[in-house]
Amino acid sequence: MSLAIILFSGNVRARVIDIRSVTMKSGKHDAQLLKLAMEIGVGYAKKRGFADFGQGISPKDKVECIYRLLVQDNLIQALPKDKEDGPNMKHKLILWISRQLPAEHELLN
Repeated sequence: MSLAIILFSGNVRARVIDIRSVTMKSGKHDAQLLKLAMEIGVGYAKKRGFADFGQGISPKDKVECIYRLLVQDNLIQALPKDKEDGPNMKHKLILWISRQLPAEHELLN
């Protein structure tokens, strides 16, 4: 089964695209936004009573831990099980922190 989206332009012609071909748009500040999301996420985890992440924890594991904590606390919507991978979790964290920042923040421009 192929998933598709029908897009309408101003001249009312429909265009069908395959949803699987749509990729996540990466912003020019994504690395900084992810770093900020991780810092705030670690602080949030500490306030919730979790131990500090030690030096032996990989960045991949930190991303997954923060993602799962935010999902558990209903601060972000969970990804579908078949989409739970590193890049998608990072993208969710970037979206989460982007929504927490004021609209005029330098990383959002």
